[in-house]
Amino acid sequence: MTRDDDWLAQRFEENRPRMRSVAYRMLGSASEADDAVQEAWLRLSRTDTDEVRNLGGWLTTVVSRVALDMLRSRTSRREDPLDDDADRDTATIDDAAPDPEGEALLAETVGPALLVVLDSLAPAERLAFVLHDLFAMPFDEIAAILDRTPAATRQLASRARRRVQGARAPSADPARQRLVVDAFLAASRNGQFQDLLALLDPDVVLRADEVAIENAKAGRAQGAPELVRLLRGADAVAGVFSGRAAHAETVLVDGVPAAAWAPGGQPRALFRFTFDGDRITAIDMVGDPDAIAEVEVTLFRQ
Repeated sequence: MTRDDDWLAQRFEENRPRMRSVAYRMLGSASEADDAVQEAWLRLSRTDTDEVRNLGGWLTTVVSRVALDMLRSRTSRREDPLDDDADRDTATIDDAAPDPEGEALLAETVGPALLVVLDSLAPAERLAFVLHDLFAMPFDEIAAILDRTPAATRQLASRARRRVQGARAPSADPARQRLVVDAFLAASRNGQFQDLLALLDPDVVLRADEVAIENAKAGRAQGAPELVRLLRGADAVAGVFSGRAAHAETVLVDGVPAAAWAPGGQPRALFRFTFDGDRITAIDMVGDPDAIAEVEVTLFRQ
C-alpha cells in the first residue's frame, strides 16, 4: 500500500460504524450490513477520490445506494430481512460508535420492533426515512440517491413517518397529546426548564431543517444555544426551547397535535412531536415552505 492508500483505509475505518449503522437500519440484518460496507470499500478502492470533498458523506451515499439495491433485490425475491438475533445485532452496532457525533446520529430507539415496521415500507420509503429521520441527511442529498426530486423524496419520508408513528403508537390519545403540547409551549414561554425536562424523554431527539436553522439564527437571543440539524438529550433540547416559543400555538398537523408559528393564520414554522405516552421523544422543526404546504395544518383559534 502507498501512503495515500493507508490514509484512505484509515478514513474508511473512521466512517465504518456510521456506514454499518445506516446499512443495518436499511437492511435489518447485521450480515447484510457488513456485506454493504464491504462493497462500499471495494467501490472506494476503485474510485479516484481527488475530487471528493467530503469523504464521510460520499461513503454514506455509496453504502446507502448499495443497501437500496440489496433491498430492491430482496423485495423481488420476497426474502425475510430480519435476523433472528436482532437484539444482539442492534447492541453490537450501537456500541461500536467511536465518537460523540456518531453517538448523536445513532437512534438507539431503533430496535427489532421498529425494524419490523421498516420492513413493511417500500425500499425508497425506507431509505428516505432512515437517512432523513435517523441520520439527518438533507432531502436534496437523498433525492440524488433515489434519482427523484427533493419534493418527491420528502413525500416518501413523510409517508413512511406516518406509518412508523402509527405502528409505534396505535393507542395514541390526541386529547392527551394536545395537553402535552400545551404544557410544553407554556413551559417554553415561561423559561421553566425543569417543567420542560419533565415533558421530554431523556433521549429525546430534535431535528431541524435548513430553513428552521437559518430562522433560529436570525432570532437567537444573546447567550441562547445554537440550533443544529440534529440534537439529542433532554437537557440540550430543553435548553433550545426554554424562554422561547412566545408566538407558537397548538395546532393539528395531519390530525396529530403539534405546534406552529402562524402569523395571520398562515403557518410559517411547524413543530411536529413524536409521543410516548405523556412524554415527547422527538421534535421536528420544519421551516421549509414546500414541506409545510404538503401537510394539513388545523388551527384551533377562530
